[in-house]
Amino acid sequence: MNRTSSSLYADLDVEVHPDQPIGPETWFGVGGRADILIKPRSVDALATLVRRCRENEIPLRVLGSGANLLVADEGVEGVVVRLDQPAFREVSYNADGAVEAARAMAGADMARTLNETVRRGLAGLHQMAGIPASIGGAIRMNAGGAFGSIGDAVHSVGCLDDGGEIVIYPASELRFEYRRTNLPDRIILWAAFHLEEDDPRALRNRVLEIFNYKRSTQPMADASAGCTFKNPVDPATGERTSAGGLIDRAGLKGHRIGSAEVSTLHGNFLHIHPGGKANDMLRLIEEVRARVLETFSIELATEIAIWGRD
Repeated sequence: MNRTSSSLYADLDVEVHPDQPIGPETWFGVGGRADILIKPRSVDALATLVRRCRENEIPLRVLGSGANLLVADEGVEGVVVRLDQPAFREVSYNADGAVEAARAMAGADMARTLNETVRRGLAGLHQMAGIPASIGGAIRMNAGGAFGSIGDAVHSVGCLDDGGEIVIYPASELRFEYRRTNLPDRIILWAAFHLEEDDPRALRNRVLEIFNYKRSTQPMADASAGCTFKNPVDPATGERTSAGGLIDRAGLKGHRIGSAEVSTLHGNFLHIHPGGKANDMLRLIEEVRARVLETFSIELATEIAIWGRD
């Protein structure tokens, strides 16, 4: 089978976009194309596609909201899946009695889901205020910040394994650690959350408080994917230390390579100027890592995902 042969998807209920630009769909707004972008309209279509990609050894990636992703200028090979059709954006609440849980499909928008829970007077996700993501992407990296992470509220997660079979993991089998989970399957289908009834006005005020804090400390208007690097463990103390603080102390705020620049407001935010290139950002990332390693003997790992053909 040709690696982009229509026999991979021709009989499936999917929307297909060959040679599709995906870099502009990310928050960086730059980068290359996918050999083929496929948008399944049903879980069954997605499951069959996943199984066929495995059987034919075709690379498969999932594009979420693009908030934590840099696509290299040369693009990516294989299949990129986007779960933005209605079947993958639904959010449902238990209908009988007090609402104690919600289930959000992987393509549901984090901010919209949070706002709806607040409107309904349901606490549990307010710590995600100001964090852009799809539900699936947020679960995969245990997105969060100083106010908590999405893993704090998880009841269970449904996934597709490489054979296209649905596997459900209760919270008792999951480890939500700093910017990672132990989910073994590549495709997250949905997540269910513990929720508690609360006063909608108090919840709204709490969300605004968190959002305003982020807006005052982070360059949220720039073409950035948020924090570029994970906060590393300082070998001298064994505790996590601020990546942004290390970058600042290394004298890198405002440092620029081509169209990519380290923010002058927050050292861990790297952004791209209009008309820029993803490869400028890749070069800047490597230079920042090298300078911090040279200055502090601490190696930074990227928090953002980087896609390319290598």
